[in-house]
Amino acid sequence: MEVTGLTDRRWMRALMLLLVGMIAALTFVGGGAAHADEINTDKYDFSFSGFVRNDGDPLKGVLITVSGNGYSAQVKTDADGKWKIGVPEKGTYNITLDESTLPTGIIVAEGGNSVDVEIDKVNNKVYNFFLGQGVRETTSFLDQFIQRAFTGLSFGLLLALAAIGLSLIFGTTGLSNFAHAEMVTFGALATLTLAVDLAWPLWIALVGALLLSGMFGWGLDAAIWKPLRRKGVGLIPMMIVSIGLSLALRYIYQYIYGGSTRQLPGADGVDLKFGAISLSPLDLLSMAISIVVLIAVAFFLLRTRIGKATRAVSDNPSLAAASGIDVDRVIRIVWVIGGALAGLSGILFAFYRPGVSWDMGFQILLLIFAAVTLGGLGTAFGALVGSLVVGFFIEISTLWIPSDMKYVGALAILILVLLVRPQGILGRKERIG
Repeated sequence: MEVTGLTDRRWMRALMLLLVGMIAALTFVGGGAAHADEINTDKYDFSFSGFVRNDGDPLKGVLITVSGNGYSAQVKTDADGKWKIGVPEKGTYNITLDESTLPTGIIVAEGGNSVDVEIDKVNNKVYNFFLGQGVRETTSFLDQFIQRAFTGLSFGLLLALAAIGLSLIFGTTGLSNFAHAEMVTFGALATLTLAVDLAWPLWIALVGALLLSGMFGWGLDAAIWKPLRRKGVGLIPMMIVSIGLSLALRYIYQYIYGGSTRQLPGADGVDLKFGAISLSPLDLLSMAISIVVLIAVAFFLLRTRIGKATRAVSDNPSLAAASGIDVDRVIRIVWVIGGALAGLSGILFAFYRPGVSWDMGFQILLLIFAAVTLGGLGTAFGALVGSLVVGFFIEISTLWIPSDMKYVGALAILILVLLVRPQGILGRKERIG
């Protein structure tokens, strides 16, 4: 391999990681609190608030979580027992008080520590927990670990669908496609349009959304990326184009669908208990679908002629073309597959959150790139392994750190692995000369 080619590839990797870091900074900035007892109150017009007191005495440092409609935030009470959390829209949210942060012997005496509260006619809804003496029911660390592990597996599998699509595109074209997040969002929005706005039966809407997602991937390649390749545009300019495309598509989605979070039909369900594991039927179905699709992708890459041609193009496009492989045809097929996988990931993520929003793909773009980089750039199986590692550590880390900082654990693992193995878990070493 030529020194120049490898140098360009290393510059591409360094620039991609720099941009991922910038996205991480943008992701974590903006969720800051106005005060120690408030969060997002200066960002949103609606909020929940309350006091935590025991026999009139305020309790400081009690953790309150508000979640729902694809949104989640946490805050701790101040010295007066006060807390306030801003929310992006009106609706029903779940408010949870973490009893482990209460003094010993104090529990939530009435109503339970987790309640659903609705903001309807007012901008601020006040809810107070009633405390009293009692014996606190606790969940063992082992049970929490098992539950988090299965939740991480479920999230890692749906993340793998998007990561494999991105990895296939990078492997065959060398493009770091930052608009892949909007391909994820497209699948969820297409399902919302067909199943809710057009009132199609859910299963028909899901099939239709996957077909549209594949067509969307083909259309992006035909309209943008193929003409750029023919003109010999470099990979770094093409990556910058993908960032601009990502921004354009994201705000087109917001203009068409608005800024609110909407639910897909069937998102609600009763959890099933399997010992220490609590999963909804949708979680089980999502894991089953992800596993079946990933097996199908593996079979495609290892056993079919197109799959073998895809691997050949990924290894060496020039040699593949000299061997009689239609490189442009392979790339078109990869874009269709990548679009369909991203769309399916978006659909499953909409049920996992739950909810569909205009920027939902961007919310996990950092994790998708982390999974691809961790597993090894351009390797589909590496993307799968990287996704499972990222999903696992994201959920397990919440046993020690606040849930709104759980992405930090995955990024820490990414950094540690790359320090030891720069090419990624399943990536190949590169030699200059």
